[in-house]
Amino acid sequence: MTSHLFDLSGQSALITGGASGIGKAIARALVEHGARVLIGSRTAAKVDTAVVELRDATGVDDAVAGVPLDVTSDESVREAVARTVELFGRLDCLVNSAGIIVKKPTLELSLEDFERVHGSHVTGTLRCCQAAARTMREQGSGSIINIASISSFVDLVEVTAYAAAKSAILGLTRSLANEWAKYGIRTNAIAPGFIPTDLNRKLLEGTERGRRILEKTPMGRFGTAEEIAGAAVFLASQAAAFVNGHTIVVDGGYLACGVGDTYAPWSRPDGA
Repeated sequence: MTSHLFDLSGQSALITGGASGIGKAIARALVEHGARVLIGSRTAAKVDTAVVELRDATGVDDAVAGVPLDVTSDESVREAVARTVELFGRLDCLVNSAGIIVKKPTLELSLEDFERVHGSHVTGTLRCCQAAARTMREQGSGSIINIASISSFVDLVEVTAYAAAKSAILGLTRSLANEWAKYGIRTNAIAPGFIPTDLNRKLLEGTERGRRILEKTPMGRFGTAEEIAGAAVFLASQAAAFVNGHTIVVDGGYLACGVGDTYAPWSRPDGA
């Protein structure tokens, strides 16, 4: 028997940070399940390249478009939402995947650094949610998917600003879910575990930090952006029609691990 619970045909989505990494993987997955997507990023050339890649990968030219989008700008966000409606007639799903990271000891972290990270992840997410919700409220339906992080739950040393911002995403998600359900809007979040992307790859792959992470990950590997995308398809679909205010953790078991027996490949004991 074929299930239509994950069929996104007729739906449209706006994806911030959609030109790379997790955002681009989510865009591809949504299109492959029938949705039309508008991807946004600050760099226009990066958006154009991603649009071509997504069209080639999915074989659906008219289902993917791009727009320059700066989540720290009210005008830019309003224009992106308006462009989504102009192209596709409606806005069914917003994915907030844009963000930056600053890694440095907290005693060396400037307030400007902290506020810049917070502005991108938290204020930027709220700005996009507000703009999208005004359209979704008129429609009487919508799904907002915020991207949290494993650092919403556990500390990752020397990324204080990022961890604080991603922790705030959980509270924001719950608040919007509680307040906007009456408009038919569901608000949820995804907390990826350790997923090497352009944003964090140099912190994870082949590093002491990465070794320690893998030793605490029962599945013994890093995740992929595509493995996050499945959770987004679920939350955007009718399969999640009664899911609201929750954060889905996709981490290979990292949060579940107390004492483990997994070793990173480059630290496996002789004979193990």
